[in-house]
Amino acid sequence: MSDVFTVAPEGVSPDRDAVLSQLGIPAGTGLSDRIEGLYAQAIGVLAETMAPAGVIAEIPGGDFDAVYRGEGKNAPATPVALIAPRAERVALFAVTLGEPLSRAVAECFAGADFALGYTLDALASVAADAVACLAERRYAQSLRDLGWSTPDGAVLRYSPGYCGWDITGQRRLFAALRPEPIGLTLTDSCLMQPLKSVSGVLIAGPRAIHRFPPTYDFCARCAERTCRDRLAALFGGAVQ
Repeated sequence: MSDVFTVAPEGVSPDRDAVLSQLGIPAGTGLSDRIEGLYAQAIGVLAETMAPAGVIAEIPGGDFDAVYRGEGKNAPATPVALIAPRAERVALFAVTLGEPLSRAVAECFAGADFALGYTLDALASVAADAVACLAERRYAQSLRDLGWSTPDGAVLRYSPGYCGWDITGQRRLFAALRPEPIGLTLTDSCLMQPLKSVSGVLIAGPRAIHRFPPTYDFCARCAERTCRDRLAALFGGAVQ
């Protein structure tokens, strides 16, 4: 099963609190008229320049094992290594907001419009994550349409560069997925182009397989800890 899709810009609405958090502004903080105007300007640029698109390709679990091993640089123990063998279905995915948006961000910084550039960059990061969430829901719905009926089934994504999956894993992932139809390529240093893109694996199975404690060695070095929010949303409560 392979699915290439596009999303209307209005279908991707970055969460305001998440954007403010990216900018270092606590949720609920009242903004000055100047900052509100800057935020509105950045929203306008985002809507005009982003072209959200994605690709999802299902693969057998055994094939994913080879993709995940990559170049042998993963951490000795990782959540994905524990979760993937228990999956019912597995798919690779990639989503992007497109090159025009990345160019718009770069032009802001090149023109020394740093305030707009930082705001637009934060909006784009949150929007890219929103498209990745959409890919999760899209894959889950496609499985249900095909008869997947695990009562507490859930689909969750995992990406190279996080949770002990070495960033060099992008090479085998891209070789297997081939996301060029959505304009997405990989540099020699495993950086995705356009920059505002997300790739990884979608793992479908009973909800319980996705529960893991954030106590791996690399967890202490992680500055984002976004897994906690995602697991809390999946299980309906805080994850310790």
